[in-house]
Amino acid sequence: MDAIEFFELSAGKWFSQRTVHNLHSGELQAGKSDLKIEMLTATDPAVVKLCEQHSINGASTKLTCVRISWDGVPDRTASKQIGSTILAIVPNPDNPSEGKVLQDKNTGRYVMGADDVLTLITESDTLHAEERLWYLMPNLRLRTSVVKQANGTEQASFCSEIRMGGSPKN
Repeated sequence: MDAIEFFELSAGKWFSQRTVHNLHSGELQAGKSDLKIEMLTATDPAVVKLCEQHSINGASTKLTCVRISWDGVPDRTASKQIGSTILAIVPNPDNPSEGKVLQDKNTGRYVMGADDVLTLITESDTLHAEERLWYLMPNLRLRTSVVKQANGTEQASFCSEIRMGGSPKN
């Protein structure tokens, strides 16, 4: 499987359960949310804007774009969070198992392993995040992440996501 197939398989409605562990304090948080993952075309206005922001010609670059929307409660004490983001996956033409991940506020990279595990890496002056995603079956996806912030905070998380609607080809 390549990164494009991975994201195409992700399309649909998902129920996500998440556990976050603060590695310094030992504090645990559990949350849940509904996710909607939609495939977007390179001509979608939001994708055009994202490509312009990152100085990429979306019309001449092979890219895959998704909108991820969420509606949920990150933990029992937090208020409901609703939002969305757009990701554009830009494969490396010399090695399509690696490439860039464009987002509104930053650029990361991805590596698609031979074991069909997708690793997303985001780095900045204040943050290093590494997230691994894989499928146990087409309607069951797992995610782990480790986030290290410049202030010393480190968190690890685990998510299980169950497809609730939509098919991978919608």
